[in-house]
Amino acid sequence: MERIEKLIDNLPPMDLMRSEKMTLVQLIIPVESAHRAISYLGELGLLQFRDLNSERSPFQRTFVNQVKRCGEMSRKLRFFKDQISKAGLLSSVHPVVEPDLELEELEIQLAEHEHELIEMNSNSEKLRVTYNELLEFKLVLQKACGFLLPSSNHAVAEERELSENVYSNDDYVETASLLEQETRPADQSGLRFISGIICKSKALRFERMLFRATRGNMLFNQAPAGEEIMDPLSAEMARTKILKICEAFGANCYPVPDDINKQRQITREVSSHLSELETTLDAGIRHRNKALTSIGYHLTQWTSMVRREKAVYDTLNMLNFDVTKKCLVGEGWCPIFAKAQIQEALQRATFDSSSQVGIIFHVMDAVESPPTYFRTNHFTNAYQEIVDAYGVARYQEANPAVYSVVTFPFLFAVMFGDWGHGICLLLGALVLIAREGRLSTQKLGSFMEMLFGGRYVLLLMSLFSIYCGLIYNEFFSVPFHIFGGSAYKCRDVTCSDAKSAGLIKFRDPYPFGVDPSWRGSRSELPFLNSLKMKMSILLGVAQMNLGIVLSYFNARFFRSSLDIRYQFVPQMIFLNSLFGYLSLLIIIKWCTGSQADLYHVMIYMFLSPTDDLGENELFWGQRPLQIVLLLLALVAVPWMLFPKPFILKKLHSERFQGRTYGLLGSSEFDLDVEPDSARDHHEEFNFSEVFVHQMIHSIEFVLGAVSNTASYLRLWALSLAHSELSTVFYEKVLLLAWGYDNIIIRLIGLAVFAFATAFILLMMETLSAFLHALRLHWVEFQNKFYHGDGYKFKPFSFALITDDDD
Repeated sequence: MERIEKLIDNLPPMDLMRSEKMTLVQLIIPVESAHRAISYLGELGLLQFRDLNSERSPFQRTFVNQVKRCGEMSRKLRFFKDQISKAGLLSSVHPVVEPDLELEELEIQLAEHEHELIEMNSNSEKLRVTYNELLEFKLVLQKACGFLLPSSNHAVAEERELSENVYSNDDYVETASLLEQETRPADQSGLRFISGIICKSKALRFERMLFRATRGNMLFNQAPAGEEIMDPLSAEMARTKILKICEAFGANCYPVPDDINKQRQITREVSSHLSELETTLDAGIRHRNKALTSIGYHLTQWTSMVRREKAVYDTLNMLNFDVTKKCLVGEGWCPIFAKAQIQEALQRATFDSSSQVGIIFHVMDAVESPPTYFRTNHFTNAYQEIVDAYGVARYQEANPAVYSVVTFPFLFAVMFGDWGHGICLLLGALVLIAREGRLSTQKLGSFMEMLFGGRYVLLLMSLFSIYCGLIYNEFFSVPFHIFGGSAYKCRDVTCSDAKSAGLIKFRDPYPFGVDPSWRGSRSELPFLNSLKMKMSILLGVAQMNLGIVLSYFNARFFRSSLDIRYQFVPQMIFLNSLFGYLSLLIIIKWCTGSQADLYHVMIYMFLSPTDDLGENELFWGQRPLQIVLLLLALVAVPWMLFPKPFILKKLHSERFQGRTYGLLGSSEFDLDVEPDSARDHHEEFNFSEVFVHQMIHSIEFVLGAVSNTASYLRLWALSLAHSELSTVFYEKVLLLAWGYDNIIIRLIGLAVFAFATAFILLMMETLSAFLHALRLHWVEFQNKFYHGDGYKFKPFSFALITDDDD
């Protein structure tokens, strides 16, 4: 036993098996170099600061004014970004790199740009309002002319207007501006007509209201581009009523003179003003776009700078001043391997800030549990995220992601096995990996982002699906003689129709996977059901045993001998006495070709263990072995339940009597009773709570050993469902359509088959198998050893700043 332990101790450490060793450090930073030091640490991204001012509100902290200034600058940058987007411009893909700006200089620049943009927007809005008013006035004049002139003179008037429109601007500038005259309020004793613009949807209600207000003494006329009114009433009261009604309906009224010459002159003046305004508006838009383009060149750099500055001041707010008010004191967690890099960054900060006093960096004793940090890459990150979604690993406990890299895609493939579908998934994964550089810089949707993040998971799932599909010999549910001919042949020509009657074995078994002759035979389903069900039990028992073995390595790593003796050993005995024995019977039955009924064997192992097995006996000595295994399983239950709580109580009482301090250096008490407390501080021992906890844990394992083993039968069920669905789509859709001698029916059948394959088998079935594989890892595998009650290492890093941090 000692040799085995020495061998285990001498094994090289496995990457990702344990989280990085962390240490608590303290920084004492002079005020003059604090900003630069925090900036350099943000670029390094290997130190997680602790908030030493958690009792203070954000408005009571030291650098609250700087944070507010950064927030205001972020608002201005978002305003610039919105303006650039509304203008239809694009921010520069390759931004101009300016020399380093001070925060004060950038603040002044942003304020100037904002003021300039607001002023340009205001002027542009005023010009646009004036332009719209003149444009409406022009339309009113054009339509009013047709309403007011007699029909006999209308054509002549239009002809005269067209001929006079070619006059130069000087011809009417010298004349008095009738536009200005007509827009002044006229002192009229009577009402002849009112013309204006109103929304088309209000025209009918507007006409009814006018008719009622004037008691029918009015004539209403309208045209698609505007409306005008000729009123025979001469009463000023009617005019007032109509103007109020126009105002209530949002109609814009414009004065139109009676004289046709005045109308033509006003039309020319309006057209002239419109052309001038168009020129002014175009010039304003060009000037505004030029300013926005200039801002766009620097927007990315400015945004990054403001985000960094805000992050630095937020971090400085987590630090405390010392008693002299000349230094800032900070604490944080860092990996042990990063201490040299952090010290080098702090030395650079001292040198670059020309500080006379260096930054003090020293290690502290930790009270609470350190954060968990795994160094991952593009390949392993997705698997680590799958595990972290269940719960972040406790500091330094065994990491399931190491094994999930292989077991997760393999169990998925057991349920999804079809090498045709696997090739489709492989092509999708290769496309995502080939475009990795481009897609990583783009903002993707939630579904696409999840798919891209799991591209390497998808790659392994597709490869394992091809492997399992070759074992099942299924290509879109069609078997192929890939590895040679079938081991069976017909005894005579009459068996070709029956397929199952008259087949004889005439050569060695099919070298790899399921023999193609099983497909379509009457015994296909019983054979494949038996094969996949037994295979599921074997895989499940193997993975659960792996989980229990990992609990041993956890207990050994934390020096918890109690967990090894009273948890690992009885759990291994109980699981393998029952389901390990069942796995052994399955393998023996496969190897010997026995016809023994394993259901009968396992049931009567509990009901009547002493009865003779008869034809269900697989090997000599099976009955006494079953009795011994059953007794071991019964002994393992109290072994798990009773010793550990009483031993913990004895250790607790001996500790406070001043004896056996050496035993308390181990982690049995710390990990099982108070995992989050310090090693030198314990609350009062509550025996009933510990006993109930251990009882729940024992009952959960005993019942879970049965339910978890049954849960692995989902591998068989989903594999069967996937195969049968694929067969239905192939035989009842594709082959049925291909049986018609009609190209349209064949194309429709092919389209339906492609749609069903893509959306049902490649999307829904993939998601279903993924979720079931996820459940098998989270519940059946990880609950054997994984606590998952840690917290992530979140260092202060500029690389982790996102858009949401604005």
